This record gives sequence, structure tokens and C-alpha cells, in this order.
Amino acid sequence: MANDRDKRLDASVSRYEELNTLLADTDIMKDQEKYLALVQEHAALSDLVADIRESRKLKAELEENRVLLTESDDADFRELVREDINRAEDLLVNIEARIENTIAPSDPNDNRNVIMEIRAGAGGDEAALFAGTLYNMYTSYAENQGWQYEIISSNETGLGGFKEVVFQIEGKGAFSRFKYESGVHRVQRVPVTESGGRVHTSTVTVAVLPEAEDVEFNIDPADLQVDTYRASGAGGQHVNKTSSAIRITHLPTGTVVTCQDQRSQHKNRDKAMRHLRSILLEEEKSRQAADIASERRDQVGTGDRSERIRTYNYSQGRVTDHRIGLSLYNLEGILNGDIDELIAGLNAAAHEAKVRGDNL
Repeated sequence: MANDRDKRLDASVSRYEELNTLLADTDIMKDQEKYLALVQEHAALSDLVADIRESRKLKAELEENRVLLTESDDADFRELVREDINRAEDLLVNIEARIENTIAPSDPNDNRNVIMEIRAGAGGDEAALFAGTLYNMYTSYAENQGWQYEIISSNETGLGGFKEVVFQIEGKGAFSRFKYESGVHRVQRVPVTESGGRVHTSTVTVAVLPEAEDVEFNIDPADLQVDTYRASGAGGQHVNKTSSAIRITHLPTGTVVTCQDQRSQHKNRDKAMRHLRSILLEEEKSRQAADIASERRDQVGTGDRSERIRTYNYSQGRVTDHRIGLSLYNLEGILNGDIDELIAGLNAAAHEAKVRGDNL
């Protein structure tokens, strides 16, 4: 694994050095589009390459100092060498962490806006009230980030909660912050309607979806069967005497479109292609919607009390995320939108998992 990593780092350094040479080429400067693309790639690699070089320099320094430590009998000198080793090791830990963060696979959805769905699970009115509490927690966090939010649909209860609420949050990096909130959230508290003071356990399901972008559907010409034929009609001067009508079959889906209302075969083909593209685009959007619906079902589970990613315990003032074993005793602050520590812990755990090739 380390060998593969070293190869990737070597490739980054080699590409950076190649870019240095290319950017000094006056002929490339004449092609502004290509030149700007190379400048951007160079800038994207510069910090990583600087860290790679510094890491390798520190590793060589550490190796030399460890040899000196074993060869010297001078106590004072050995103490100085130990100090240098400790300093280099501390620096190396930080630099290696930056390198790992840079080369870890990134989520292409991270910068998208999000659509969040919160639904009351087990627990009746108490679950609906806590759904409202989570809605306030997430929207308070969004406000603190300067992001905009808007309810798409909701089903409110008479007590001020939600049976369900769906809302959008618009902000750069919103999905990267919220994506690990998906799942079953469990609350343990004494409901305001409970006269006996007994603690009840209720659940709320949360789904976090990246806002869907318009699907761009590219049609492979090899997937098309194009047939020409003479346009039919009632006769007279408008009946084509040539094969200008077009029938296009999209072979993978069996979709067939025709057009014969233009005298030009080229124009008929163009209109038929636009029609075909619209049909396939709509089908692709439907598939995308189905995939998102499936993803949402996977995220929220059944809403049963035994399924949970996080527990909010009011009597102890504690919030525990069970996926990473993190407990915070700041329930009030968290419910008011102070969830940065939770988000940071989840992102760090997810990053480590990606480096290992696992899932959170």
C-alpha cells in the first residue's frame, strides 16, 4: 500500500516539474486557454509538492539523527539530537496529515447545496416535537454559516413539531458538512406531557441528499439507427419527391422518433435528434430520482428505536455519535446549532476510512 502511495506522490512531483517546464515555453503562452489550464493545475499541485519535499527532507534528517544518537557517547550532544528528533517528528506528523488530506479521494458532491428530509419515527407526538428540534438545529447552523434555507414541504403537528419537513440549504460546501447526518437520531427525555416523570425514547429519521444538477445526456452516434424515407401526405406540391423524412432509433432503449415536416433531410434529422434527446433526458432524470429515493431509504432505515446513529440524552446533557464513539456534554449548545465538533469528528473519521479504503 505504501509503495502505491509513494508512486502517486512521485507522479505528483514529476508532473509539477513538467508543468514548470511547460509554463516557461513561450509557444504555450500563445495559447491562452491551454496556458491558463496549466497555471491552474500548477497552483493545485504546488502545496502538495511542497509538503512532499518537506516530508522527505524531514525523514532523511530523522534517519541521520537516529544514526548519530546510536554512535555518540556524548550525553549533551545526544540530548540535542533527541530534541531535533522530537521537533522533526512533530513537524512530520502535521505534514503527513496534510498530504493524506490532499490525496484522499474527494466526494464530487461536497460543494453542492443539500436537501434535507426530517421525519418523525417511533414515539408519536414526542418524535414529531424532536423533528422540529432537529430542524431548528440544522437551520441555526446554516444561519451561522451565512447560508440560506427554505422549506420545500412540511406536515406540522398541533404541538409545534413536524411529522415531516423537507427543506433546502444553499451554501458552498453544505453537503460536505451535513452528509453524515443521515440516519436515525434517538432522543431520550421526559416529555412535557408525561406526568410521571418517566424518560421516553423516540426516534427521528434524517436524510441528506445533494441537490440534483441538470442531467446532461450525451448520445453515442453508434447507438443510433437512422432511416430515411419519403414523407407521406395528401399529395400536391408539398409532397416530397426525395427521401427527406427521418426515423431515428436509439438502440439501447428502443426509443423511436420520426420527423417529416421539413423539406430538408438535415432539418428533419435535427428536429428528430432534439426530440430524442428530450425523451432520453427525461428518462435519465427519472432514473436519477429513483436512485436518490433508494439512497434516501438506505440512509434512514426503518426508524426503529434500535437503529440509531446518534443519541440525545436530556437528563445527562449528552450527545453521543455511536459511529465514532464521540460523546459531548453540550446538549443545549448543539441543539442551538453548535455542531462543528460533531461534524469535524465525523469528517476526520470518514477521511481515515477513505485512506484505508473503507466506509464510515
